[in-house]
Formats: sequence, structure tokens, C-alpha cells
Amino acid sequence: MSNSGEAKSIDLKTIGLKTTLPRLKILNLFENSPIRHLSAEDVYKELINENEDIGLATVYRVLTQFEQAGLLERHHFESGKAVFELKNEGHHDHLVCMQCGRVEEFYDADIEKRQEAIAKERGFKLREHSLSLYAECLRDACPHRSK
Repeated sequence: MSNSGEAKSIDLKTIGLKTTLPRLKILNLFENSPIRHLSAEDVYKELINENEDIGLATVYRVLTQFEQAGLLERHHFESGKAVFELKNEGHHDHLVCMQCGRVEEFYDADIEKRQEAIAKERGFKLREHSLSLYAECLRDACPHRSK
């Protein structure tokens, strides 16, 4: 990737959105964060940590615009709050920690084949699907639980 700022501007224009500083900052956060599933509050806190003056209402508005434009995908896991992830990352399923809400992605070819077979056995052809597994961390103390 050459100039990431340039690529982001082109991407935003391509999906029909004007390039603004809040949009660029939020897009950059999703592209570069080690955490791939972020709530609006997570995005807002990270922007505050980076000394960005972008309000929570703007964050919500931009996330909704990105979702409507097909850039982000919204998930409602058992945590009760919506989280977003970049949509262009290819198919994967989710493993959700019931202790801290952390979301881990996984892909298993055998599970994918089995889902296709189950649909076919019942007279269906899958067009899309979502699989979320809810689990408890087996460690004595969940290592991702917020302090």
C-alpha cells in the first residue's frame, strides 16, 4: 500500500462519502487497530486517547454512514452493545467470551462444509450465514477482562 491517507480518501469517495477528518480518523482506527470489533464507545475512547476532538454523536453518525455504505458490518453479540468491524475481511465466524465480551474470529473449513451439507439435506442453498459461539474462558481469570 503506498500512501494510506490517499487510499482512504479514494475509498470514501468511491462509496459516496465526502472525505472529512472524522471519517478519515475513524476509518484509520478500524484499519489499524489490533482490536477488530469496536463499539462506538471504544472508537470514541480511542479518539480521546489520540487527543482528537470528535464527539460521541459524530462517532455514532459516521459508524452508521459506514455501515450503510457497506464499509462496516454491525454485530449485536450478547454483550448488549453493537460492535462494528470492517466488512472486507472475508468470511469468518465469531467466538465471544461471556466473561468480558471479547470477540475472536475463526474460520473452520469443516464447519463451513457441514453447514452447506445441512442446508442441502433440508432443501436449501445457503446465501449467507453468521455463526457466533458464546463461551466462558477456561483460565482461572479471564485475561481480557477489563480491570
